[in-house]
Amino acid sequence: MKRRILLVDDDLAVLLTLKAVLELHGFDVETASSSAEAFARIESGVYHMVISDLRMETEESGLEVIRAARKQSYSPATAILTAFPPPGDQPVGKPIEGQPDSMLVKPLGTADLVRQLEALLIRHADQQQLRRNGSAHAHERRRSAG
Repeated sequence: MKRRILLVDDDLAVLLTLKAVLELHGFDVETASSSAEAFARIESGVYHMVISDLRMETEESGLEVIRAARKQSYSPATAILTAFPPPGDQPVGKPIEGQPDSMLVKPLGTADLVRQLEALLIRHADQQQLRRNGSAHAHERRRSAG
């Protein structure tokens, strides 16, 4: 099964180039060229990952896209793609509410991009499994106690 990615960027050249690169590496990629278009796609589709440029209509448009993605029941992995990373540590490990799972800093070579996305998808799947196992164990403990 191909992993579905929603790629969001207001720069058409970047959007089409990244789409082609990711499809060559076996991903099923849908695109959106604005946050409004991204919101519609996030609501109507199911994605394994949502990647958004940080600065589009506003300096925080990308974070708004990430927040919308993180509210979905299908819980996609999320990443911000930017040439302007905020100062400080990049998100790693347990995601902070409303923040992306990963920060991808441009320029980024093809091999590095694919490697980082693969690692993010694996890490995200592991975290989801841990949450499911934790929920199942908590439910079992409540049933045993009752």
